[in-house]
Parts: sequence; structure tokens; C-alpha cells
Amino acid sequence: MEAHAHPNYVAIWVWLLILALFSVMITAVPMPHPLMVTVVFVVAAVKAILVALYYMHLRFEQLLIYSLALAPLICLAVLLLVLLPDIVYHP
Repeated sequence: MEAHAHPNYVAIWVWLLILALFSVMITAVPMPHPLMVTVVFVVAAVKAILVALYYMHLRFEQLLIYSLALAPLICLAVLLLVLLPDIVYHP
């Protein structure tokens, strides 16, 4: 097992806090609702990636861990593509 430098957890926490505040404050900005929801979801995805990479230590794992994470993402993409017609054309 290789030793690695510990990340600056306080800096990661500050970034998570800033991103959380940004997602709350973006709701006060006058913009179309779909755009606002998209921005909030993108910020949430960035926060999830930060947590997974640093607090779950996935940044220091081998390539096998990343390949295992692809299977659910591929399933999600297939599910979305299959359900997209029902979502778009729902009366």
C-alpha cells in the first residue's frame, strides 16, 4: 500500500460550504426555472465528486475502482434513454 499526502480537509470543507451557499443563493436570482434547477444539480454533482474523491479517498485508488463506478452510470444512461420518450411525451 502506497502512502500518500493527506488532502487539506478544511479547504475541501470550505469549498463544499461555498458551493452549498451558492446553490441556496442562486434561487434568489431571477432566471428561468429549468436553468436554475440545472445549475443546482451541476453544483450538487460537483459537491458529490469532491466528497467521493477526498473524503472517501477515491482519488488515491487504482483504476479498478473507477471502472466499477462506470457500471451504474451506464445503467443510468440506458434507463434515461429508454424512459425519455415517456417523460417528454407525457400528457
